[in-house]
Amino acid sequence: MPAKRKSASATAEHAPLQLEHFLPYRLSILSNTVSQAIADDYQRRYDISVTEWRVMAVLARFEGLSAREVAERTAMDKVAVSRALARLVGAGRVSRVTHDDDKRRSVLGLTEAGWRMHDEVAPMARARERELLARLDAEERAWLTRILDKLLSDGNGNPEAANR
Repeated sequence: MPAKRKSASATAEHAPLQLEHFLPYRLSILSNTVSQAIADDYQRRYDISVTEWRVMAVLARFEGLSAREVAERTAMDKVAVSRALARLVGAGRVSRVTHDDDKRRSVLGLTEAGWRMHDEVAPMARARERELLARLDAEERAWLTRILDKLLSDGNGNPEAANR
């Protein structure tokens, strides 16, 4: 029979983490909620995942990346990026060619079909972003941008995750 534990609040050494006040958890919940609201639109229309859309959005912004570079820019797991790329290449939305100078490296880019889908989904994503930011006044939006930039920097003002 397992030993009875004291209530977590009874001992300071086992104080529970209050997730509802824990910044990483709150940011994750916000990110998941916002991403899923946007994803509901494009998942129904195009049968793509959030990861696949993020890969496409990064390739639209930075053509010619390798899979490793996509993973770095999105801060997503390499395996998840690899799976997303396999589906996107298989669906004809992303092209994969061998780099001219390094035959071990693949260069990725959106195909015409990928660009068509991107050009329909990106405005939907921007509209959702505008709806979310409309809850904030101009000063709050400016502060949010400053705070996010600061939290995403390396502590010395250098962009770490956002603009790799």
